[in-house]
Order: sequence, then structure tokens, then C-alpha cells
Amino acid sequence: MTKSLLQLDFLELTQFKNYPSQAFEFKERIVGFCGPNGAGKTNLLDAVYYLCLTKSYFGKSDAGNIQFGKQGFRIEGRFTRQDQPFTAICILRETGKKEIQLNQETYTRFSQHIGKFPVVVVAPDDVSIVAGGSEERRKLLDTIISQIDPEYLQQLIQYTRILQQRNSLLKQFSEAGRIDPALLSVLDQQLIKPGQFIFEQRKRFLDGYLPEVISGYGMIAGVEEGLNLQYQSQLLSSSFEALLERNREKDMYSQRTQGGVHRDELDIRLGEQPLRQVASQGQRKSLLFALKLAEFNVLRRHKGFEPILLLDDVFEKLDEHRMHNLLNWACVENKGQVFLTDTHCNRLTIALEKLNTGFQIEALR
Repeated sequence: MTKSLLQLDFLELTQFKNYPSQAFEFKERIVGFCGPNGAGKTNLLDAVYYLCLTKSYFGKSDAGNIQFGKQGFRIEGRFTRQDQPFTAICILRETGKKEIQLNQETYTRFSQHIGKFPVVVVAPDDVSIVAGGSEERRKLLDTIISQIDPEYLQQLIQYTRILQQRNSLLKQFSEAGRIDPALLSVLDQQLIKPGQFIFEQRKRFLDGYLPEVISGYGMIAGVEEGLNLQYQSQLLSSSFEALLERNREKDMYSQRTQGGVHRDELDIRLGEQPLRQVASQGQRKSLLFALKLAEFNVLRRHKGFEPILLLDDVFEKLDEHRMHNLLNWACVENKGQVFLTDTHCNRLTIALEKLNTGFQIEALR
């Protein structure tokens, strides 16, 4: 067996979703989970994501991941990263308090853990990144950049906190029927610094990322389809300070901050048309894989090793040609660890056998 530079060797779940208590040992770089819907395939991928990024990929609430009728859960993973062993543990206590530990040391801030075990996920609902609202695309960018730049994550946390304070203040002003310009100006100045930092980092990142997405899309689709992506931000044509000043009346009326990096967007087009209006399911999924492929490559370059790749239900809505291209990249060209799921054990086994690489199948009931 050839090991990758970052590899999860062991996973143990206690009271996590549908797992009362179960452990898995991973001997191969390519690991497939197969079984019927409801068997817990996606839950295993989510457990790996928890250990990498301290939260669920598939749900917003930690409490929603506790096994029914129980209180709290525990996830333990043993990693090897560049020949060094690490044990990561995520615990949700009965009190609702969450703890993240690495080699028996408990973090004071979860953000300290982000980036140590880079991970990329591709899941069916991710099509919302392509077809949904701008929030989904900002979340994608923030997740990538936060794994390569700890300062970006800190500035993002600060920006979000101040934005919430400003929106709360706008609501208070509206209810009271009067405004305190001095107090609002204080929050404006506090918001500008992290907001400007986020804008500059996103712009710098996207200058390299977007051409890579277009290249990856061509590889997966096998044809040139005129894909065009552009970063849209109000700060491209205005200073943040002028933007807040110009929108002040609108902010008061709506009780929300209308200008800032929390309104940034990634404009995606096929030719001249918005992609979500004209793209087929196959084209949307091809773009999703291209976005994730570029994310993978960015993380690999910055870390010096491949991130862990989680592919959930990837066989759905892709024709055989696109599927073969994706699996060949994910499992052969990529030398990192891959976890993938499918409802059909036979289909998954045949697909992996065609790649002529070692793999491990875990059949779930």
C-alpha cells in the first residue's frame, strides 16, 4: 500500500448520527463506502470533515448530529501527516459544549485547528454553489482561503461580529425613530479594516483560482463551452468608507447593512447567459467538480501535500465519460487519500477496478 502525505488511518464514532459505537481502519489510499440510502455513508464523510474543520459539512446544528435519544457524541481520528502521527478528537458534551483536541491538547479557539488537515468535499447538494444564491459561493471562497490563511479567518470572524452589531444598531435606531451618527461611524470604522482585508484577499485569490476553474471545466466536460467567471464586489468601484456613507439612508430603511464584502458575488456564465438559467444538470455538475478541483489544487500548492478528498454520491447525474474523467483525476492523478460513496457496491467496485489502483470497500447495511 502506498500512503499519501496526509492520511486518515483510523476513525471511531460514538453516538454520532446513526452510529452507536463503531470503528473503521483504513489500509488503502482509496476508500469506498457503499450501501443503501440511510446506511450512514454520508455520515462517515461528515465525521471526517468534523475532524478536519471542527464542524459538520451537511448540517448547521451540532446537536442535530447526536444519535437519536442520546446526549452528546464523540469522533476520534488518527491521522498521519508527513510521517507524523496526530490524534484529533471532536466531542459534543451533554451540556451542548463542543471540544476539539489534537494530541490530547484542547484548543481554546477552534480556528487554531483550521488548515492543519485540509479537506475538499464534493456532495450532491453542492450544486447550490452553482445554481443557488451568492451566499453559497462566498461560503466556498471563505472555506478555501481560511484553510490557507489563518489571518483571513480571523478577519472574517471579526467582520461578521461587527456586521451583526451594526445591523442590530440599525434596528434599534429604526425602532427609536432616531439615529446616533457618531455611534454608527465608530462601527463603520471598525468594519472597514477587516472588510478591506477580506476584499483584497478574495481578489488576489480569485485572480489565480478562476482561470484554473475554467481549465478544469474543459478537462471534465471534454469540450470548450465558453465558461466565464468574474468576481463582483462593490469595493471594485468604491472605497468601503464611501460605500457605507452612500448607503446610510438605505441601511436605515432596511435595518441592514446594504454595502460590503458580505454582498460579494461570483458571476458565472456560459457564453453571454447566466449559467444557472441555461446549463444542463451535467454542465452544472461539471462546473461544480471544476470548482472543487481548483480548490484541491490551491490547497495542495499551499500545503505541499494533497488534501483529503471526500466524494459523496458522485455517480449521480454524470454520464460515463464525465464520470471516468473525474475518477481518473481523483484516484489516479491525485496521490492523496480519497473517500467516496455509492449506493451500489458492484458499480463502485467495477469503477475502481478499472483504475488499476489499490482500494478498500466498506459495505454498510
